[in-house]
Amino acid sequence: MERQEIIQSSIVRDLAEGVMVIGSDGVIEAINKAALQIVERKREDLVGKNFALAFFTEDENDAFVQTVLDAVYERGRQQESYLPFRIGETVKQLRIVSSYLRDGKEIIGVILVISDITELVELRDAIQAMKTIQNLNRQLELRNRVLQETFGRYLSDEIVSEILDSPEGWKLGGQKRTLTVMMSDLRGFTAMSERMQPQDLITMLNHYFSQMYEEIEKYHGTLIEFEGDGMLVIFGAPSPSETHASDAVAAAIGMQKRMKLVNRWNREHGFEPIAMGIGLNTDAMILGNIGSEKRTKYGVLGAAVNLTGRIESYTTGGQILISPGTRDAIREKLQIVRTLQVMPKGVEKEITISQVTGIGEPYDVYLETEDAPELEKITPFPITFTVLEGKHAEKEEKKGRLTAVSEREAILETAENLDEFDNLLLKVEDGLYAKVTEVRQGGFRICFTSRPSRFQAWLQQLRQASDIGTEGEKRS
Repeated sequence: MERQEIIQSSIVRDLAEGVMVIGSDGVIEAINKAALQIVERKREDLVGKNFALAFFTEDENDAFVQTVLDAVYERGRQQESYLPFRIGETVKQLRIVSSYLRDGKEIIGVILVISDITELVELRDAIQAMKTIQNLNRQLELRNRVLQETFGRYLSDEIVSEILDSPEGWKLGGQKRTLTVMMSDLRGFTAMSERMQPQDLITMLNHYFSQMYEEIEKYHGTLIEFEGDGMLVIFGAPSPSETHASDAVAAAIGMQKRMKLVNRWNREHGFEPIAMGIGLNTDAMILGNIGSEKRTKYGVLGAAVNLTGRIESYTTGGQILISPGTRDAIREKLQIVRTLQVMPKGVEKEITISQVTGIGEPYDVYLETEDAPELEKITPFPITFTVLEGKHAEKEEKKGRLTAVSEREAILETAENLDEFDNLLLKVEDGLYAKVTEVRQGGFRICFTSRPSRFQAWLQQLRQASDIGTEGEKRS
């Protein structure tokens, strides 16, 4: 039995309140110790027996019998009743709350929670009454804590609280809200996943996600879902916030700063270093419970969400790109190192997105700026590549040559027409992914978005070949 099941079954067993489960056919399927004590019956006299027959002879308890039968057969609403229950000369005062046991949309039984409130009815001593109420509250808190722990691994604490606290929390539907959406993705992850053992891949991803979530939680973000190696996060919901755009930028910077720790851990465990891109957008979108009666997801919809994905796709490893909407919503001073004019799919005119590396008070978080390694000229190296559309490579292979390289970038000369932000797959070693970051005269500047395990060896070969070529030219 799973830990959560053991905890929940133990709570039901040891509750001071009685619990009785009756199937749709009126047969008592389960009853806990507290319920047996309240009605003063033995388990073998009730479990497996028809409820009406089990209490048929007790005319003095007609109200009790009728209340339970109403709960079993009058479907469609929950009931709460207060009534007397006579045992010989003793009259107990009971509170009965019924709820339905469902399998999908089908009601398959009823759960009765029976409380003996005789002492509360009779008590005149306020102190004793308070102690009894506190005990009931402690049990309620314990049950809520189990629910929080059970569902908290799948939803944020705020979403779980909203569902538990509001009777409308489970209903399908949404509302229009202005929020900030974050999308993150690992660069070159597809190629990396093909080189790794499944268990190693999951171990690495779980550590990475754990580190990222700490920053998201720190700045009040709500993680909606993991999308493979990516994350979809919203800021400003379910709890409204006037600083959701600033919080999102601070979280994104914190996440990029943590990537050093992630890659240190990766190296210690024999895994490749990884790099992440983050896109942010602030605008109106639909927020709410999306899906069907059987399967529901708390999420966001709309053009603003789609635009966030487009912005994220322009990033290279280590970058944070924000939309004009996010930039306009932030009052704090931003450290912006670059602006880009882009025309994302679905947008009618060009927009200016900004690369952010810091945000001022009261956040004061900044990325450490590192000088990019200088490009070294090499003997032109012939190369074959394809242009990627989404995650898929075009069938047509194109030819070009690399004329300068560094640890992060290269100059690609080709007769092909390439656009800024095109994603390329270079036919080198296990496959080398890159993005066009600048269209220049005589070639294209490309940034490596993944560096396989043999990348350094390949780079060294290019340099050595260039050295050999240079020495040959000198001798000739």
